[in-house]
Amino acid sequence: MKNHLSIQATEAEIIEEFALFEDWMDKYNYLIEIGKELPLMDPKYKIPQYLISGCQSRVWLYAELKNGNVYFTADSDAVITKGIICLLIRILSGHTPKEIIDTSLNCIEAIGLKEHLSPTRSNGLTSMIKQMKMYALAFQSKQETEMSVS
Repeated sequence: MKNHLSIQATEAEIIEEFALFEDWMDKYNYLIEIGKELPLMDPKYKIPQYLISGCQSRVWLYAELKNGNVYFTADSDAVITKGIICLLIRILSGHTPKEIIDTSLNCIEAIGLKEHLSPTRSNGLTSMIKQMKMYALAFQSKQETEMSVS
């Protein structure tokens, strides 16, 4: 199932949602609520191979390519981190590798997420984004290889 909204449209939705909250405690609580919506990850992916390095808490991220689009599943042992990865999945999952690679994720700046996270969480956020883009790059080069072979 392709995400019906463009990455930019999803980002605009998220910016609007976060604008409803005045202070950062409310935004953190919203992030925690978002994290509760994260679908359960198959335990077979909760192995060291899928752990994202650079995160203070443990974050597992798995990606697969279906019909030309990348789909992510993830989990974390920390509630705020779970909310962050859930937001990233909402934005990036169901899009082509190229769309994922090309996006700058402006909503992260727009909602002020980075400056309101501790330095270690901020590094974790950067690591999550980098890992998602790495998966997209790997899938893109795999697609290109398959096209040049066929």
